[in-house]
Amino acid sequence: MLPALVLIDFQTGFEADFWGARNNPDAEERAAQLLSAWRERSGPVCHVLHLSKVVGSPLHPDSGGCEFKPELTPLNGEPIFEKSTNSAFVDPALPSHLQYLNVPELVICGLTTPHCVSTNVRWADNLGYDVTLAHDACAAFSFSADTGWNPDLSPMDPEPIHATAVSHLHGEFCRARSVAAILRDLQ
Repeated sequence: MLPALVLIDFQTGFEADFWGARNNPDAEERAAQLLSAWRERSGPVCHVLHLSKVVGSPLHPDSGGCEFKPELTPLNGEPIFEKSTNSAFVDPALPSHLQYLNVPELVICGLTTPHCVSTNVRWADNLGYDVTLAHDACAAFSFSADTGWNPDLSPMDPEPIHATAVSHLHGEFCRARSVAAILRDLQ
């Protein structure tokens, strides 16, 4: 049985200038490759949708940015798990669904690497799942470093933000692998 593919927050709201510079413009294309491979093999797929409670956020339901990116839109019958926190595991719906599927392994990818992706990877590992992070189907933004807590802090380049987040996860909470390596193993 294939691991469950968990796609985190691939939403149009992440196209907003609000987030700043972004690394890995190919993240959605790589995630779509995974999704296509899972669909071809009738593997379990879980879509996660972030609905921010912060008015003005590009991911707030009133913003128009909560739609899935076109290449990662769920098909009828593919479950969607909504969240308003960093982790989809806070709500029991996703853990219950994964228990129902009886899958011990997850492949996770999405937006953004240091936030929701990292939180979901850590939470899944803490729940006992064997987690693979498709690191090149994830992306980070420069917004991650400019939160206003230090007025002398300049926004960081998103590539080191992404690399640092993946480095913190790999080996302790997951195995970070490329989409190409994951797809090779499916054959």
